[in-house]
Amino acid sequence: LADPKLKVNLKISDGSILSKGKKIVNISGNVTSILKAERVALNFVSHLSGIATVTNQYVKQTKGTRARIYDTRKTMPLWRELEKYAVRVGGGENHRFGLWDEVLVKDNHWVALKSLERNRKMTDYFARLARTKLPVEIEVDNLNQLAQLIKANVTLDRILLDNFSVSELKKAVKIVRKQKKRILLEASGGVTLKNVRQIAKTGVDRIS
Repeated sequence: LADPKLKVNLKISDGSILSKGKKIVNISGNVTSILKAERVALNFVSHLSGIATVTNQYVKQTKGTRARIYDTRKTMPLWRELEKYAVRVGGGENHRFGLWDEVLVKDNHWVALKSLERNRKMTDYFARLARTKLPVEIEVDNLNQLAQLIKANVTLDRILLDNFSVSELKKAVKIVRKQKKRILLEASGGVTLKNVRQIAKTGVDRIS
């Protein structure tokens, strides 16, 4: 983009493991053109490489469990496709891309739904969700909400267990597997490299 006459020769492919001092690209041509774009290009490479690297660390920590590592929709403005690509390069998988490709009922939506519950329209709301052609995921904050959701017999694809402790995750997995085996369980919130393996060993399907 800076100068079509510049020659860019990539020395490695995406996903390669880098070591200190390893050459990743040779750029030749007009010096002014190179200087115009080199810092921007380096910023892109270092930022996205960092995402891929950290993702790969999480993937390695959960190896041997059923859990897969997913990103979230919280990306930098205009960088979403690039950052999500970096996650895939690191061995992770992508959550929804936006508000159009999946229905996610979050904790703040639960607060808004209380008026429906008072007016006995909660069943109608969940029936509308069941008719959508998009994947449906519902977030719960505690075991009581999970029990309420299971009791409501809602048709959905995934349950997002937000900020659950490891012991609570184990209980949640046991409850859901006992009654709704096809629903995927996703753990989110407070996930670190130190605790991600413990979370994965609870039996959840996804960790974001």
